[in-house]
Amino acid sequence: MTDAILVGVHVPFVGDERRKNWAKVVDFVDPSKPSGWAFEGDFIAAGGIQDVPIGSVVLVYGEKGSRDNPQIEAKVFTANADATLTLHTAARGKAWARTIRDHVADLLAEPHEPQRRGWEAELMLYDDEALAEELIRRGWTVQRGETT
Repeated sequence: MTDAILVGVHVPFVGDERRKNWAKVVDFVDPSKPSGWAFEGDFIAAGGIQDVPIGSVVLVYGEKGSRDNPQIEAKVFTANADATLTLHTAARGKAWARTIRDHVADLLAEPHEPQRRGWEAELMLYDDEALAEELIRRGWTVQRGETT
């Protein structure tokens, strides 16, 4: 199995910086939990560029308003190969986690391998070192030789 291909995406900031906020790459959803603890995965920083695997599910949570009466918002994205995020669902209020839980589980169940393409003339635009580096990353042994 090869390493996941990472892409730098801008993870949006949700809510108010003075309140609770976080972002996470979700790897698993525990269907027995109706709270934010249902979403398992690694935390990442919101409000900037983060390297995440292509196709990964990114959950962003934030609060705004007063401490006694926070206004909660959560958004669910997937990371695209072109370094963009696609918004799939969002929820507000105290029931946010249960509202999006099944949708996130469905997203995780979908295959998210990047679509492989064959040879294209655009490959000629890359220098030899970049092509060799990618082949080595994929497990190939590469050496420079003479063409016939």
